[in-house]
This record gives sequence, C-alpha cells and structure tokens, in this order.
Amino acid sequence: MKTVTIDTVTLGEGKPKIIVPLVGRTKEEIIQEAEFVAAVDCDIVEWRIDFYEGILDFLAAAQFSLQVKEILQKPLLVTFRTKQEGGELALSDEKYFEMYRVFLTEGSFDLLDVELFMPAEGVEKTIALAHENGKKVIMCNHDFDKTPVKEVIVERLCKMQELGADICKIAVMPQTTADVLTLLDATQEMYHEHADRPLITMSMGSLGVISRLSGATFGSSATFGAAKQASAPGQVSVDELRSILEIL
Repeated sequence: MKTVTIDTVTLGEGKPKIIVPLVGRTKEEIIQEAEFVAAVDCDIVEWRIDFYEGILDFLAAAQFSLQVKEILQKPLLVTFRTKQEGGELALSDEKYFEMYRVFLTEGSFDLLDVELFMPAEGVEKTIALAHENGKKVIMCNHDFDKTPVKEVIVERLCKMQELGADICKIAVMPQTTADVLTLLDATQEMYHEHADRPLITMSMGSLGVISRLSGATFGSSATFGAAKQASAPGQVSVDELRSILEIL
C-alpha cells in the first residue's frame, strides 16, 4: 500500500485524517470560513467551489485560491461537485475540464477532486496535468439514491486506481443497515485484496454515520467532518469526530 502525502499530511498511515468543507457562497463568507477552519483540529480542508458564486470566472476563482490557501495554512482539496453527483451548479463537461485546467495552472492547492464518470479523455488529461503541476488527484463517485452491490463498489474503486487516481473515494446512500454493512464489506475487500493506494469510503445519512466513525477499521484512510456547515448528509462535527477517532 502506497501512502500519499498532501502538503504536510500523509494518507494511508497512522490515524484516519479529517477533512472539513468550505461551502461559502461569497468571497467574504469563504474568507470567514477559512479563518475559522484554520484554527480547527482538522487535517485537510475541502473547498467546494461549486458553492462559490464567482466560480464561472475561472481565472479569478483560481487566483482566489491563493488567498484561501494562505489563510488556511493546511492542505487544500479543490472540489467541483457536479449537479448529477449532488453538487450545487450544473456545468457542461467542456466547462468542467476547462475550469480545472485553469485551476491547475493558476491556482494554489494540493489535491483535486475528479469524478469517475466524467468523459474518459478529459479525466485522463486532467490527471496528467495535475501530476505535471505537482498536485494529487482524488477520484470519486457518489450515489445519493442507493448503495450498489458490493461487487460494483469494488469495481468502481478499482477503476479509479486503474485511471491513475492517487486516492480513490466512494460515497453511497443506505436505505437499510444492511446497505451500511455492504459499504464496509466492500471497503475491507478493496483494502485487503485490490488497493495499492489510499481509499476513502462512506455511507451517507443518519444510517451511515457509523461508517464515518469506524471506516478506518475497514480500510478507509480519511473521513469528512463539519466545522460549521456540513457539505453532505451525516457529517459529524470535527470535535466529536476527533474524540471518537482517538478512542477507536
């Protein structure tokens, strides 16, 4: 299992890492959030740029990331979550990849979120450009409706690995407690039998909270917590999350 170092934080070793989102809509809100999160006991900060009202000016938004990174002084993950995977803004595939090209060449951050089911050519070029610019890629898939069968979850994580992602992430929605067990079982199978790089997995919503707390036991290297406002259903506050992870 390879570890992945993002700025000063290494995934795939030691305790599970805590990732906290920034979901402000204006520059002022994002700066306030960043100043608050800078003092929070988390390991990585995710800027959800699909929430940002100025995101369609790609160059200005990318340059704004320099200020966000400077305030945080923590590893920064940049994520545009597409509408089809639960994000805030609809964007064409062409614009999605153009935006990421600008961020990769003009922005300041450490890790880029790329969705598995975007067009393959664009994904390949984006990953290559990220690596050329010294940035890591977390590839992801979200299902807000259901939990796929274990074999499908493992297949998707393996595909991310084949495509060259540095970190492979999947989040699914449980309808039953059995669905939560499916996600955890898929995690441990991927970790023990297929993975050669860090994984992040979670079952969302109130049923899935246990996966956010105990995921590391099954092979997940990080979890998402809320500093002020959650970016996905089931996120636990950072302070509570840190205490529970310490106990586990």
